[in-house]
Amino acid sequence: MYVMHAISFNMNHKVKQKKIKKFIQIVCFLFPVSMAHAIDIHVPQVFLENVSSEVIVSNITSLDSISVTVGDFTDEVPVNDVGIASFQVNVNQSGSHLLILHDGYEELASQQVRVLPSWISIIPPLLAIFIALTLKNVIPALVFGVWFGATALIGFTPSGVLQGLLDSFQIFVVRSLSNEDHSAIILFSMMVGGMVGIITRNGGMQSIVMLLVKRAKTAIGGQISVWLMGLMIFFDDYSNTLVVGNTARPLTDHLKISREKLAYIVDSTAAPVTCLALITTWIGYQVGLIGTALDKIPELNASAYTVFLYSIPYSFYPILAITFVLFVASTGRDIGPMYQAELRARQGQVSPVMKEKLPAIQGDKLEPKSGVPQRALNAFIPLAVLIISLLVGLYVTGKGDTLTDIIGSADAYKSMLWASLLGATSAALISITQKILTTQETVDAWFSGVKAMLFAMIVLVLAWALSSVSEDLHTADYLVSVLANSLSVELVPVVIFILSALTAFTTGTSWGTMGIMMPLVIPLCWAVMQVNAIADPEHMHILYSAIACNLAGAVWGDHCSPISDTTILSSMASGCDHIEHVRTQIPYALLVGIVAITMGTIPGAYGLPPWLSIIAGIMILFIILRVFGKKADQTYS
Repeated sequence: MYVMHAISFNMNHKVKQKKIKKFIQIVCFLFPVSMAHAIDIHVPQVFLENVSSEVIVSNITSLDSISVTVGDFTDEVPVNDVGIASFQVNVNQSGSHLLILHDGYEELASQQVRVLPSWISIIPPLLAIFIALTLKNVIPALVFGVWFGATALIGFTPSGVLQGLLDSFQIFVVRSLSNEDHSAIILFSMMVGGMVGIITRNGGMQSIVMLLVKRAKTAIGGQISVWLMGLMIFFDDYSNTLVVGNTARPLTDHLKISREKLAYIVDSTAAPVTCLALITTWIGYQVGLIGTALDKIPELNASAYTVFLYSIPYSFYPILAITFVLFVASTGRDIGPMYQAELRARQGQVSPVMKEKLPAIQGDKLEPKSGVPQRALNAFIPLAVLIISLLVGLYVTGKGDTLTDIIGSADAYKSMLWASLLGATSAALISITQKILTTQETVDAWFSGVKAMLFAMIVLVLAWALSSVSEDLHTADYLVSVLANSLSVELVPVVIFILSALTAFTTGTSWGTMGIMMPLVIPLCWAVMQVNAIADPEHMHILYSAIACNLAGAVWGDHCSPISDTTILSSMASGCDHIEHVRTQIPYALLVGIVAITMGTIPGAYGLPPWLSIIAGIMILFIILRVFGKKADQTYS
């Protein structure tokens, strides 16, 4: 009887337990907010040794603070009103560690974290630079840089190396392309390239050049005309180099101007003009790099386009390079090897002895269609539509009472898309309605222009991917921890200028240099400014100068490099021996570069207004040319 009663009791007890459990489940379903949530820990994919990284903990209830322990790091952090604790963790030993959260009595939650040696974070950009120097090619350099960084995030194991390669493409390249602003920049650049292809094919480009050529009667007049051509074709350095070089060569030969001089004028009015102008094939690339770097600095609430505009006055080398070309052309004075070349040309031998055979510059995508009418308006109108549309777009999308406020708040990406679309469309309509090109020929010309931009866009996407990898590896944080306290803030721009120049010189590409350096330049400069307590509007000129120095230094190194694409194209388009072009141009490039540093970059970092630096630099260059330059026409006229 007792046994039966006990069995009956146990059965009743189990039934009651089931009912209670069911009741609790119903209550949890109906009132989920009343139940405790699991604590969420948000940590970086990796930590760096001796570099602080942010950790965010949420869903903390009924606690004013929590204790954190990871490795030898221990700290007590406050919890805000919504149950979130945000704090910095600094671990001084690499390896795998357990991050533990507790309330002083018991463990609340834990998370396994990986801590890498700090120096690993700098390897991806350094590896990219090293491979670029070795292979003389920026694309494999960027690919290997991204691959190494992706592998470091996973782990240096055989499977990690393979997964890192896959992640390089699957995660980081896709992340670059999926960004809406990045897509806008790519489309803008390609549409501008397509427009250039159309106006080259319909003869409009050549017409502009020929208008200037007809006015030249003397050697000085011919040189000034070539200089003006370089200014007119401001929107693309490749188009500038190839169109001006090929078109002006018969004129300069007739006027007994050396091929070396033609190549110098062409080369020094290509990239310098393009990197300064507001509407070029470079602008999207530059703004994209600046925008990516600015995203890492929440305190800087400014558009990339606005920052680019403010940096232009500090681009001392391009400004002085263009000015010095004008001095050389207008005075007829030359220095060093260029003077000897001009003496030879005045005797009737305009071309140097060719040490190597140059490939011909040909192809329908670089030349106008045979028999097309010479109408400069066919190029002027699309260019005007492009420029006006951009300005109108900036005004329409901007807000504020002043022009600065309007442009600063404008949607630059939307404006650039509108402008490039309307510019390319106007070029196509002009060509078709005048029956210069058929619809198919117009499409082919547009596509030829687009193809000319593909290499640059590939470099840009890979640069974005490298920047994304560097961000996940906290590269900027590491550089800040190493340099911020030791590098003088006034020396940042000149150091960036020299590093950019060396990289461009050894790699032969200014675009690749910008892509590798820019994601590091802006965060580093801002961090140094913060350490020195000058991260404020009054000292923003240092940041603008640093940005300009990356761009200007890349152009300077590109000018001096014998493996530079624009330097090679300048030699080819001008029909000049490549080595002779490099030999005669380097003294001019070095002179302008040194003056740009001493009279512009360094004084500018200490607060000297850029316009004063430009005036001083111009005066120094003029005096040097006047004192040391010689006129070939004094002997041969």
